[in-house]
Amino acid sequence: MSAPTRNEAPDTLPRLPHWESPPTDLKAAITELKPALRARIEASGRTVEEVFAVVERRIAEQVEEIEATAARGEAIWPVIDYAEIESGTVSADALAQLRRRGCLVVRGHFPREQALAWDAAIVEYVETNRFFENYRGPGDDFFGSVDSKPEIYPIYWSPAQMQARQSDRMATVQSFLNAQWRSESDGVRWFDPDRDSLYPDRIRRRPPGTNSGGLGSHLDPGTLDLWMTEGNQRAFHHLFDGTVEEYDPWDAAHRTSGPQYPGSTMCSAFRTFQGWTALSDMDHDQGVLHTVPIPEAMAYLMLRPLLSDVPDDDLCGVTTGQVFPALERWHALLLRAVSGIPDVRAGDSVWWHCDMIHSVAPVEDQQGWGNVMYIPAAPWCPRNEQYAAEVLAAFDTGSSPSDFPAEHYEVDWSGRFTRADLNQVGRRGMGLE
Repeated sequence: MSAPTRNEAPDTLPRLPHWESPPTDLKAAITELKPALRARIEASGRTVEEVFAVVERRIAEQVEEIEATAARGEAIWPVIDYAEIESGTVSADALAQLRRRGCLVVRGHFPREQALAWDAAIVEYVETNRFFENYRGPGDDFFGSVDSKPEIYPIYWSPAQMQARQSDRMATVQSFLNAQWRSESDGVRWFDPDRDSLYPDRIRRRPPGTNSGGLGSHLDPGTLDLWMTEGNQRAFHHLFDGTVEEYDPWDAAHRTSGPQYPGSTMCSAFRTFQGWTALSDMDHDQGVLHTVPIPEAMAYLMLRPLLSDVPDDDLCGVTTGQVFPALERWHALLLRAVSGIPDVRAGDSVWWHCDMIHSVAPVEDQQGWGNVMYIPAAPWCPRNEQYAAEVLAAFDTGSSPSDFPAEHYEVDWSGRFTRADLNQVGRRGMGLE
């Protein structure tokens, strides 16, 4: 197996093994790590069971509140108008709801006509460049295809996508969302909340009449590296040093340096929020996004593998090369709170805290289009600055970004966005100024 290193523990707590790349003997590494984590907790004078019980009680209260809200037919997802964000007039109650739920729909983020025009422009861009004639099937096994055409388009550099990424309206919402996090502590500025790194992602276009199996419940902030790398052990130290009551899912400390372990679903960037912008109207029952709207649920997910009913060499199904699963067997309490987005219209945007469990519901005979551009909030920080250099190289050549399958459809496409089209927001996001 890869040899672990040791980090310095605060005070007298036991030091933890950590691996800065995936261990070659995974089961042996997990079997070494879990007793060390338990010993770290127990050295604080508390048992694993006591610490987990604190988290479980807090999570259960929120689950029950969400269930009661749903039973009353009330909205679970917060909704804020873009105009309020732009003018700085979002109410204290709305801010509290955003932080409690960790997710948000921004109404009217873009004018409806703009979103529909972007949708039409994407169609023209891919058809002009004969994408469908040259489509080779899905480049990874995370997203499937629909009939003979893809549902997820491996397209990154269309004018529509880049115009949305570098727009002032996008930057305004990203800054607002980033501001919900603690970006400075202990004299360190972990990220710049007012500068985004323009993390490039794909497009989804799901046509009317689609039958889609959806996506199972999972989360994307990392996999094994959440327990095994030194940076993450520091980021989540309250969970393992007996101070679990102080854990704050909105604290960016130590989360903005090292990337995830390599894998088919990795993300090299630190995202405060994952997000997408609607390019069509979508009703809430048409195969839409669902989340477990409890940011603190990460504490449950991180501590659950340490309980005695989980095999010594298992982290509740988390492994390399796959998404972090949320499973009924281990996470039944959390999955009771799964909640879908409300109806959205073209130009609205949808956001969820980077640690949150999410899924996409299945749909049969979808009514209307289901089209989105995936655009997160990925503030400028050491981790994102490093990835920005790779993004810029891919942008200049029309290649697929390195986080995604190496499909490179756009290399010789006409009409691709170029450096000459970048505004100041775009140039800063690409690390050009």
